[in-house]
Amino acid sequence: MTRLFLTSSFSDVYLDFKTSIHEELVGKTVTFIPTASKPESITFYVENDKQAFEQLGIKVEILDIDEADQKTIEATLNRNDFIFVSGGNTFYLLQELKRSGADQIILQLIEQGKLYIGSSAGSIILAPDLEYIKLMDDVSKAPDLANSKGLGIIPFSILPHFADEPFTAITDQIFRDFHQKNVLVPLSNHQFIYWGG
Repeated sequence: MTRLFLTSSFSDVYLDFKTSIHEELVGKTVTFIPTASKPESITFYVENDKQAFEQLGIKVEILDIDEADQKTIEATLNRNDFIFVSGGNTFYLLQELKRSGADQIILQLIEQGKLYIGSSAGSIILAPDLEYIKLMDDVSKAPDLANSKGLGIIPFSILPHFADEPFTAITDQIFRDFHQKNVLVPLSNHQFIYWGG
């Protein structure tokens, strides 16, 4: 069964995560993928999300999919209880997921029931297509990305940071431009989607 916890900012809703998934978290482990933040100049949210997991008693194992080989990626993702993919540049993240083969490993593990947690870009990549987020994320950061097709795990598109500064104007514009073409689900930093049982 597919289990997803999708957010704009995990550190803002980590207590909701604890109450939503109904299982003991202390001693659990998470594969923490910060890769989307690599091309970004502002990255404080990565450390905030890491600290949020640690406050829940979850052991964090960092996995940079743009540096690790496929064997390491597969072993790390299989070893830990949860998968977390952080925010940053969605297109760079997608490029590296596809280049490394991590996308297929993650898809398989989600199908097997492993809980996937996304924050911003980590939530966006699950959509069928990421064209709509080009207004927010710089696609030139992913020069080797052939197309904007997402992982297609969910039949809708997450619009993170909706009505949150400094994204108020850009998220409003994206919604106006794309809500008739895509099934857009706006998420503020204090909202989340829990998909599963």
